[in-house]
Amino acid sequence: MTIKEIELNNFRIYKGYNKIDLSVNNDENIVIVSGKNGYGKTTFLMSLVWCMYGRQMSDVDEIYKREIESNGNYKKYIKNSLNRQAEFEGNTTFSVSVVFANVTTIPDITCNELKITRTYHTEGNKEEELEILIDGMESELAEEVGKEIFIRDFIMPKEIAKFFFFDAEKIVSLAEIHTAEQRKDLSQAYIEVLGIKHYQDLKEDLEKYLNDLKEKTASTKDKSNLERIKRESLDKEEENVDFQSQIDNFNEDASALKFDIAKLQEKLIKNGSVITVDELNELRNRKEDLDKHVNQIQIELKSYFEIIPFAIAGKLLTQVFEQIIDERNFINRNFDKNKVDDISTNIINDLINLPRPKDILITHEVQEYYIKSFKELVKKHLGEEETQNNEDVELIHNYSESEKAELEQFINNIRLSFKEKFSRINTDFIRSKNELNDINKKIKLAEEKSEDALVVADRKKKSELEQQYEGIQQRIGVLKQKIEENENTLIQHRKEINRITERLDLGKENIEIGKEVENTIKTLKRFIIDFKNEKSKSLSERIKNGLDTLLHKKSFIKDVNVEIIGEDIDINLIDSRGNIINKDSLSKGEQQMYATALLKGLVDESNISFPVFIDSPMQKFDVDHSNSIVKHFYPKVSEQVIIFPLLKKEMSEDEFNILLPNISKTYLIKNIDNEQSAFEKVENKEELFKIFERDYQDAI
Repeated sequence: MTIKEIELNNFRIYKGYNKIDLSVNNDENIVIVSGKNGYGKTTFLMSLVWCMYGRQMSDVDEIYKREIESNGNYKKYIKNSLNRQAEFEGNTTFSVSVVFANVTTIPDITCNELKITRTYHTEGNKEEELEILIDGMESELAEEVGKEIFIRDFIMPKEIAKFFFFDAEKIVSLAEIHTAEQRKDLSQAYIEVLGIKHYQDLKEDLEKYLNDLKEKTASTKDKSNLERIKRESLDKEEENVDFQSQIDNFNEDASALKFDIAKLQEKLIKNGSVITVDELNELRNRKEDLDKHVNQIQIELKSYFEIIPFAIAGKLLTQVFEQIIDERNFINRNFDKNKVDDISTNIINDLINLPRPKDILITHEVQEYYIKSFKELVKKHLGEEETQNNEDVELIHNYSESEKAELEQFINNIRLSFKEKFSRINTDFIRSKNELNDINKKIKLAEEKSEDALVVADRKKKSELEQQYEGIQQRIGVLKQKIEENENTLIQHRKEINRITERLDLGKENIEIGKEVENTIKTLKRFIIDFKNEKSKSLSERIKNGLDTLLHKKSFIKDVNVEIIGEDIDINLIDSRGNIINKDSLSKGEQQMYATALLKGLVDESNISFPVFIDSPMQKFDVDHSNSIVKHFYPKVSEQVIIFPLLKKEMSEDEFNILLPNISKTYLIKNIDNEQSAFEKVENKEELFKIFERDYQDAI
């Protein structure tokens, strides 16, 4: 899939209709779009993300989330995207259209060209519109599944868009994972981009289908229970959708309140003349960082709450484990004893049935003597020794070997790492809360220094808004708790459905198809394990090869180890001594190299055909590293690559010349006036720097 063209209409600095042709071919797969700071490079990239994801654009990149919050909420943020001159002339709408070519991701539909247009109305009841056309006709599939869902399912899931729309300077965040929540979010994105989730979802769908087949043979009582559980599950799912919608609305209101509170706070600080606005902004930024950090710590602490009771009851847990060990030993002894008895009986039967010479006569007494002696000798050499304790053990837990191993690993985790981790997190939480309280006191003290009547009114208004904000946060917290409770209930419902259906047999009419489904599920389970192993190995090799190509110090990273355990993915860099390298110890340039190699590996491994957009290329790189990126990364990362460099700073002429054989088109963003920019194609791409320098001189 490639992008044929993008059209911006009255979007921010692009007044009127501005169309840009981005089509490429196999050999020349790179498009350069450049311009001076403030001319609209970043706006162009943002327009594409907005067109595809709308109000969900904050899920693609943290930068959009911060910008939306700083403007109050999404509505205020996006409403400001109407070009000012166009607004002055009476226009009330703006839009962005993206035309895709070579679309092969829509099942059972031939699609030569797909066009997505998102339009926003700053006035009237109808705010945002989304139109999807396939070969010029409205898509019935998009209408059926929902247009937003259609984009996420058949064009690009928003969870993995960050790997295709990225700022080359900010991708170092991939190397800076410090919390369990960050790791979880990134792991989910990895699972999605590697295609693992697709097969996991397929397995779960087949398991549900098999349960549905078995339900047909259920008794009246079981059917009644299953119908009740399904009905309750559906109610819980619908509740969660409603709760999430309420949370989204509350977050919009909270963002608007937060924006107004910040403005009043700034006004109070100015009137108090205690600290400067810059100092206020520093305090506010630090407060915001601490708020996020405290929330992340609370989430991480919450994940340990389920373990704490087991740590407290450590002695009892050890006794349980000892009982399980005794049970397994007893089961294994009986298994071995029965196995020995079976083998002895089979051998004796075979000996008795062997044809023997006519001149050998074996009496019944002789035969019984040797049978008895044979059994005792077999038991002596293969079975239990007489001295072994054959005392019966009561089977209380009846764990399998794998379940016993899981419990042992759980106990070892509590003994070895839980205490240290919990203590570290708790200390960090207390320290962060104390610093947060100190900052809040400083801000409050600064605000209270002035007793002017207007200042008093502002302070009162701010207090009222803060109470409203706190009330909304509490309601959001209650809704999140309800969602979590419903999710736990849904998990229990699924377990209960499985418990009931496991003891049901398939009806005669469904035996054949049921067995096929069961075999497919077993095959899928084995396949998912093999697929994860294959992806782990393949991604490890891709990242390692990328690092070998890009880094100066070839022996610095000896190996890359990718581990996929359940829904969790760990990527470790190994040094020449076999030790794991702490990614925080890498320089910013090395972190960017690692993140670049990781991105390239993920894109290659995903087999997703989608353009890659790169803002701020070659930041933090020296000349050799930049040349490596230009030669080995940009031309090969995707079938279509659009780069937004600031010429001479983020891309030198030498680097451009290295890329030249792979460049299809070059554009300069020209600023017509302070409120209007436009795309100008440089027909002779070799002259890009020459024309850029000439325009720069003319501007001076």
